[in-house]
Amino acid sequence: MLMHQLLRDGAERAPDKIALRWVDRDRDLTFAAAVVEMDRFAGALHHLDVRKGDRVTVFAHNGLDYLMALFACWRIGAIAALVNVRFADELDYYLNDHQPTVIIYTHDLVAAVKRAAVGAATLRHLVCMDGPQEGAKSLPDLLAAGFAAPDDPSDDGAIAHLSYTSGTTGRPKGACLMHEPTMCATRCIAERLRITVDDVSFGPTALSSSYQLVGNLLPPLHRGCTVHVMGRWTQASGWDAIDAAGASMFVGNPTLLTEILAESRTRGRVPGRLRFGMSGGGPVPPTLKLAWRDELHLPLVESYGQSELGGFVALGAPDIEDPTHFGAVGLPLPDKEVRILDRDGCALPLGQIGEVCLRGGHMHSYWGKPDKTVEALRGGWLHSGDAGLIDRDGYVTMRGRFSELIRVAGRTWYPRDVEEALCRQPGVREAAVVAVPDTALGERPIAFVTADAAGLDLTSLGVAIATAVPYDTAALTIRRLDSFPMTPTGKIAKAELRQMAIATAV
Repeated sequence: MLMHQLLRDGAERAPDKIALRWVDRDRDLTFAAAVVEMDRFAGALHHLDVRKGDRVTVFAHNGLDYLMALFACWRIGAIAALVNVRFADELDYYLNDHQPTVIIYTHDLVAAVKRAAVGAATLRHLVCMDGPQEGAKSLPDLLAAGFAAPDDPSDDGAIAHLSYTSGTTGRPKGACLMHEPTMCATRCIAERLRITVDDVSFGPTALSSSYQLVGNLLPPLHRGCTVHVMGRWTQASGWDAIDAAGASMFVGNPTLLTEILAESRTRGRVPGRLRFGMSGGGPVPPTLKLAWRDELHLPLVESYGQSELGGFVALGAPDIEDPTHFGAVGLPLPDKEVRILDRDGCALPLGQIGEVCLRGGHMHSYWGKPDKTVEALRGGWLHSGDAGLIDRDGYVTMRGRFSELIRVAGRTWYPRDVEEALCRQPGVREAAVVAVPDTALGERPIAFVTADAAGLDLTSLGVAIATAVPYDTAALTIRRLDSFPMTPTGKIAKAELRQMAIATAV
């Protein structure tokens, strides 16, 4: 099945129902109108000589035009390549990597676009979403011209989407996602979340992230639901928007889910008719899951995925968690075979920690990087680079990236053990553990925390977790920050924390 077919199917079933809504501008499209708009965008791109397999860069803020550009690319068989606007200074890297024929952008990003476009040999057109600019086509003018859309290539095995990795282990790579595996994966997600036609989805994270694609966009559209996107999020305005939308499912990251919890405490109720929150982009502190369960009386569904998947490795269910599996992400999804392998590629017994690997339902390749593709897909498995385990009930528990494990005096530390122990202490809001080189220990662990209270005693904090982790915490240094640096995808930026730790090491 093709991704853009979801709009056509929705238009057949409920043409007047709102399919997509842009909260910031109070604009929406019914399913019928979305199909018309998709074809108008497709005609405009075809007029600009975009053909099947060509890459179209979308470099813009969240909005309806962004969504329509995506669907139009899929409609004509082009490949949508999405770049987060926070990477303006690195845009030239992305353009050189996927070599687009067209860039669609918002007017305030023109300087970065023109600077990066100078070295893009394949680029034929710049298209500004907001009207004419020097050296660029006007998207409104192109749409108004009413160019006819071409025939649909209808190739569900074609690459539809370049999903860029976060670059935590090197330069970002464009994972090539095909129509049918992604559609199969997101159908499975819709089933796990028990989405029905009456649900309303809400996702304020960047549309450039694959998490939006497989969390907030495709699964609800499989069921003919209304999807909300938002760009300018604040704790209060976001809560108000969820409430006004009557959203039943919220797709965000731990930071946003923490803000919904805090605002709900202030207001004395949960927003709208919310039935669950879903988290992605990073580990969920167990204290946050507990607070959603015990205070909001709502499940916080944890997901575990990667840019290479077009789906999730494992996903919880929208139920109040069974205490037996509270620390686990959830069960694997049925479109993938998930195993824990050792360094030699052999399956480990249940309960043992190794690398999370999977077969089926993953990327075709990394764009233009055959060596990286071979490395990631060696032995017929997609190697995640993540440490985890599977228990006897089949639940997947994550222990962190192998690249983030710390070797202290010959003992391997899993940072997540310490982070979760710290988060269970009163007053601690978030925790992140990194390492700095140390002559005596090899590596010295540094824990950064953010706190709700001003008078948090860091020395007492170290003592309090000593019996909660299987490590000698005498080697641990704890520091406090007002807030953590974050990546564009909503993860704690541990690389920045490590540089801070090194810079202040004594």
